[in-house]
Amino acid sequence: MIRFGPNRGVNSLGAIVIRAVISGVVTGTLLAGCGVGSKQTELAQELANLTRDARGRVDPLPQMAPYEPPEYGARDLTDPFSEKRITESNRVESAASATGATLLAAQKGRPRQPLEAFPLESLRLVGSVSIKGQPYALIRLDQSIYRVKVGDYMGQNMGRVVAISADEVSLRELVQDGAGAWSERDATMTLQDTEGSRR
Repeated sequence: MIRFGPNRGVNSLGAIVIRAVISGVVTGTLLAGCGVGSKQTELAQELANLTRDARGRVDPLPQMAPYEPPEYGARDLTDPFSEKRITESNRVESAASATGATLLAAQKGRPRQPLEAFPLESLRLVGSVSIKGQPYALIRLDQSIYRVKVGDYMGQNMGRVVAISADEVSLRELVQDGAGAWSERDATMTLQDTEGSRR
């Protein structure tokens, strides 16, 4: 026979009973939640109803025309990398370089004129006069007026005056490009233009 102390056995036995009841309730709840209940049955039916008409329909592929490569139209043109093209390009560059060298050599032997020390943009055409049938352009530099005739030079690019009219002076300058070749370029000063302009 087991002897219990006062209230000790009753409390232990009550605790065991309470634990057993709680375990049973929790186990029953878990089993009820994991089992197939009415809500799960309804969910499965709803899912079946929704997916019954959900079969997709794929449109057939469009008919594609067979590929026809375009006709190459540059077959008869000169190949830019051909030996003939490179030789021709070198010949043209050599001729231009020789012409530029000749122009530069002609410029080196002549004395410089006063207006060649200033950029063309700093010179201003303020009028023109004719003396004994010879046209002269009146060019202002700061507070001074200079008289220029055809054949005179002005600007820092060896600009030679080639024509003078009542409201315009035309020049031909000698300029060097990025490759070092010299070539001629036309420039114009107009009476309306206060700074001078190149065209």
